[in-house]
Amino acid sequence: KMAADSSSKPVHMDLKSNLLAMNPTIIYVLVALVVVLITTLIFFQRRKNLRRAVLFVGLSDAGKTLLFSQLVARKKVGTYTSIKENKASYDVPKKSPLNFIDLPGNDRMRARFLDQFKGMARAIVFVVDSVNFPREVRDVAEFLYNLLCDPVISQHCPPIMIVCNKQDQTMAKSSKVIQSLLEKEMNVLRTTQVSVLESTEGQANNNTFLGKRGKDFQFADVLPIAVNFLEFSAEAPEEAQLSLFTSWLAKVA
Repeated sequence: KMAADSSSKPVHMDLKSNLLAMNPTIIYVLVALVVVLITTLIFFQRRKNLRRAVLFVGLSDAGKTLLFSQLVARKKVGTYTSIKENKASYDVPKKSPLNFIDLPGNDRMRARFLDQFKGMARAIVFVVDSVNFPREVRDVAEFLYNLLCDPVISQHCPPIMIVCNKQDQTMAKSSKVIQSLLEKEMNVLRTTQVSVLESTEGQANNNTFLGKRGKDFQFADVLPIAVNFLEFSAEAPEEAQLSLFTSWLAKVA
């Protein structure tokens, strides 16, 4: 034991001597680097914690506010065309609460409200009217395309749940049909946008290309943004639908 102590003592003394012999400037630089690293980690953690909002977006009359109320109060409430955002706190077991923000779907207002709250988004719920979808597919695709290409959304990569609402109605399209039609329309939009960029800038900006080059658009290719589809009926949600939705919310919280 004494031999071990005597052998370790010179090593300790050598380390201490080396530190004392170091140029003070080098020590200051090392300390500064450690401080900067710790500060950066704290900064990004705080930014992540500040993004506790779940944004409810979509066209007017898609059922955003009704879905919002079903999740918050578990009951149906009378809705009307919103001209301002609705807010509510949503408790998540063993995690900090989420802030639900229901944004107006009016085509003249939705971009302004999205710009106001997109930096807070931890997740996005994009609500689609499954009954009127065939008539609205172009507007839905354009809204969703602009959302996915937004620089702030691209930076934070919040997961997106596309809720195919009004599934209780006989004319409602299934989530698979809606996804397929959206992907086809998004592919057309992407081709148009790339052509515009190439004609104005000489070449397409890599940061604006959605999906994989040389391949038709698919939501699976917009990673790291995770896009999922869910069939839902906000008018009278089934327990299984609510369970899937709340499980997703708990996962993204």
